[in-house]
Amino acid sequence: MTSSKKSVSLMLLENVEKLGIVGDVVSVKAGYARNYLLPMGLATQPTDAARAAVEERRAEVERQLRELREQRERLIASLEEHEITLQRAANESGVLFGSVTQADIADALREEGFAINERDVRIGDPIKRLDSYMIPIKVDDDLATEIKLWVVSDKPAEELLEEAEAEAEAKVEGEAEAEAPKEESFRVPAEADNNL
Repeated sequence: MTSSKKSVSLMLLENVEKLGIVGDVVSVKAGYARNYLLPMGLATQPTDAARAAVEERRAEVERQLRELREQRERLIASLEEHEITLQRAANESGVLFGSVTQADIADALREEGFAINERDVRIGDPIKRLDSYMIPIKVDDDLATEIKLWVVSDKPAEELLEEAEAEAEAKVEGEAEAEAPKEESFRVPAEADNNL
């Protein structure tokens, strides 16, 4: 038994991400149209009257999209070769107590004046070690760059070195104590004392 998925043609009244802009005639599955686009007022049947009604709005949306594209191109150009540094608590081995996420990186970039969304930062898994990382930034399908992220300890380097040395000393002392022979104490039972 084969089931054919019916699709319907609708004209968009608003921009719908990953689908189209105002005035586009799109073909979508019937359920998507019935359950989302039509009830939300995002689309209508493509008639000549509807096309005429959205023509002016489409011109405005196209102008806004051109401006947005130019802003994104300037953003990518300004992010080229950019570096940011985040301080985090870490142990002496460089493992973070927590992690650095896309949101942390996006927040740091916004603090520096860049209009970045969290989803524009593409790191995959959270960062869990002190190190430097190349972080992909993708604001559009064809607009991407990489920035350098330095994850550094919130403690000064001298303090980290002292902690590492103290831990190494404690480890050596612990090993020495474990290897040292233990003195056995003999206790003579009270009955044995009386027999002497």
